[in-house]
Amino acid sequence: MSRKPVIGITMGDPAGNGPEITIKALQHQDLYDHCNPIVIGDAKILEQAALFVGYPEIRIHRCKEVSDAWFTPGTVDVIHMDLIDDVTAFEIGKVSIAGGNAAFQCVRKVIQLALKGKVDATCTNALNKEAMNKALAASKGEFSDGYTHFDGHTEIYATYTNTEKYAMMLAYHDLRVIHVSTHCSLREACSRVKAGRVLEVIEIANKACVEIGIENPRIAVAGLNPHCGENGIFGTEEIEEICPAIEKAKKMGIYAIGPVPPDSVFSEALGGWYDIVVCMYHDQGHIPLKTVGFVYDRGKQTWKAVEGVNITLGLPIIRTSVDHGTGFALAGKGVSNEVSLVNAIDYAVHMALHRETEKSNGRRK
Repeated sequence: MSRKPVIGITMGDPAGNGPEITIKALQHQDLYDHCNPIVIGDAKILEQAALFVGYPEIRIHRCKEVSDAWFTPGTVDVIHMDLIDDVTAFEIGKVSIAGGNAAFQCVRKVIQLALKGKVDATCTNALNKEAMNKALAASKGEFSDGYTHFDGHTEIYATYTNTEKYAMMLAYHDLRVIHVSTHCSLREACSRVKAGRVLEVIEIANKACVEIGIENPRIAVAGLNPHCGENGIFGTEEIEEICPAIEKAKKMGIYAIGPVPPDSVFSEALGGWYDIVVCMYHDQGHIPLKTVGFVYDRGKQTWKAVEGVNITLGLPIIRTSVDHGTGFALAGKGVSNEVSLVNAIDYAVHMALHRETEKSNGRRK
């Protein structure tokens, strides 16, 4: 890529800590050495966030188009959408229809910008699902193309990009996990463990690893049941669904291993045995990654580190995200950690550069 990639960053729910960590992240001047970041949100909210985090001198530059941006350290470029009428009356740290609507509108806008090629990758701050869906229901689809419910970011992206085959990947340094299912009940998650879907996720995982520079990915496939079912004693999903998917993947030339017992696969992955772990449901992957990435300082009674990146794979556009929630309890205090957002921006840059290289080499249609 002859120019630095443009990264579109959503501010997240304005009642949460997204605006604050955005301001903090964009004070890392080295980010501007390898990308051009632009925020999609409300300039008034970001001006308030700059005060919360102790950067009153930061200039919030309102833009109508990406082409209006300055991309200069010390200035935060914002596609100003004027989403909150009265910032002084807006309640921080509370679920609200206004906050949910603002978060949703930012996501829809950044997707549109990416599909039009105005930004090279997208990076999202957290939204509150309850607030967003209250807003969608209240609008009766008036501002969301008829949609009145979404399970989360992943489903919004899949819908607005017309993507049927997609998956969520989480990354903390060299520990990477990808999910067969995400936002559904555990009972339903078990029923979604089907050979076709497991194979699909193995394929997506393999492609994702290649896109971040891993030439021959080693993919561990976790079992669903304790001890991988003990040959059918504790369940038959491994025999009937997971093993057939692994065998098909191997025939396709993919280095897939498993099923590996869920209680040991993540320790092995941390030890460098695998490049990514295919997980059967949401918490199977989220819990180990957040255990190592989220570090709480007991003495100081604060989060020492909140690291991890959420990436939606299988989309025609790039989407990375922080791997934490809206942090309503911390919002307005200026203490939220921005490392996860910085890491998410770095991943977005890396993926954008790789896609551009592949495109120039004629490998992508």
